Amino acid sequence: MMFDWSAILVAFSVGILGGAHCIGMCGGIMGALTMAVSADNYRQRLMLITAYNIGRIISYLVIAGLFYWLINHLQQYFALQFMRYVAGLLLIMMGLYLANWWRGLVYLEKIGGYLWRIIQPLSRSLLPVKSIPQAFLLGGIWGWLPCGLIYSALAYSTAADSIIQSLFIMLAFALGTLPAVLASGLLAERLMSLVKKARVRQGFAVLIIAFGAWTLYNASLHSGHQQHGVSHDHSHHHVEDHQDHQDHQDHQDHLHH
Repeated sequence: MMFDWSAILVAFSVGILGGAHCIGMCGGIMGALTMAVSADNYRQRLMLITAYNIGRIISYLVIAGLFYWLINHLQQYFALQFMRYVAGLLLIMMGLYLANWWRGLVYLEKIGGYLWRIIQPLSRSLLPVKSIPQAFLLGGIWGWLPCGLIYSALAYSTAADSIIQSLFIMLAFALGTLPAVLASGLLAERLMSLVKKARVRQGFAVLIIAFGAWTLYNASLHSGHQQHGVSHDHSHHHVEDHQDHQDHQDHQDHLHH
């Protein structure tokens, strides 16, 4: 099985560039994790934050696996190709959202909010977090938080050629978000003040939009190759059918004579 390492690199880069959004979405819960432990107990803080992020990453992989299985069971090429275009469009929308140029992605997050209202109450019993298992379970729940960036990565991973590739793409994205989320737990106040600066957010946004445009371009190339292959196969079968018909006619003429 050949791996598309460029797709994995793109997913990792999107995770890195979306760090400003991650801090905004997860900064509060990361702050709650660190507040539950004495400031002097740096080791315990780090262990809780690590456990939380392991749970969060595993939840991303579970979501990606389930979604890929669902799309794959449609067993139609158009569904896979459609997801490539969706991924590109979502990345562009994410960039516009991050820069505060257009907030249409909020409506998509509201749809995910219906599921979140069912899952989110489970996290209340885990607060305040005082143990590693609690932090791990909290991360597993928080991974379902409605987030346009996650939806973009999810669509991108679903367009992969295999479920293994899909999971690796989602893992790369999750690892890309890790530095920002880890740091938000340890340096929450400083990072929040940094990402609130318009130029910082807009710089990240432009790069994410560029990745989205690149994804759409690749999707169109893939679609063109696929159509060419179908056309070639159709022509090949047409020639074979014509040849078979001619051979049959020659055979009949030979018997007649």
